[in-house]
Amino acid sequence: MPHPTHPRTVLVTGAAKRLGRSIALTLAAGGWQVAVHYRSSQQDAMDTVAACAQLTGGSALFDADFEDETAVRALLPRVVAHFGRVDAVVNSASLFEHDNAETFGFAALEKHLRSNTATPVLLAQALHQHVADRVAAGEADAQGAVVNLLDQKLWNQNPDFVSYTLSKAALEAAGTMLALALAPRVRVVGVAPGLTLTSHMLSDDKFAQLHALSPLGRSSTAEDVAATVKFALENRSITGTTLLVDGGQHLMKFDRDFSLM
Repeated sequence: MPHPTHPRTVLVTGAAKRLGRSIALTLAAGGWQVAVHYRSSQQDAMDTVAACAQLTGGSALFDADFEDETAVRALLPRVVAHFGRVDAVVNSASLFEHDNAETFGFAALEKHLRSNTATPVLLAQALHQHVADRVAAGEADAQGAVVNLLDQKLWNQNPDFVSYTLSKAALEAAGTMLALALAPRVRVVGVAPGLTLTSHMLSDDKFAQLHALSPLGRSSTAEDVAATVKFALENRSITGTTLLVDGGQHLMKFDRDFSLM
């Protein structure tokens, strides 16, 4: 999106903390106005908005429960109403709850599909309609971009987190279909991190050990992923593909998910 004549605005889902916050701050530092989505972490979202506002001209927070289709469909119009326009969506929010072949059931899969697959598709649909409306209003060169956060485990599967993995595999497939369906006005790109941030399931020492398990001797950092998201949003030639940002972890075979190793 070279030499914009208006402030570019991006909706980043799950931007209150962790990877979503890093993405929001990187984009704000690059001049993007950031709509910070959160579900329940309101104070964290307010902190992210404040940090973004120090870096760029505008930021605001928007809550939505991604298990509620009505709330999902209303989200992008709310952002448009606030900023006047939206140029991009980054689908960073993700449900990540453990199940396996023994514990798998309809309820867990449906919950993951709503949050991790259906919501990004609906937001891409809404962005495409918004861009089409701008074209109809006389903005002939209106363009949009969607970045979906995926996971290197799609190229290096293990039997853990079955519902989560299925939902991300469906999102990867949706990215291809949407790239075809929404062209030429909206591009759709996947970004697939490796092990990036630690969690309550890993000690600091264990995280450092696992992070080093890659051909490059390091997996992705939040800064690596955020920089790739920014690149994908701003490079007008990329659509319908996924950028793996994992130090090559997808080239190695792991028998279990990192959190259970």
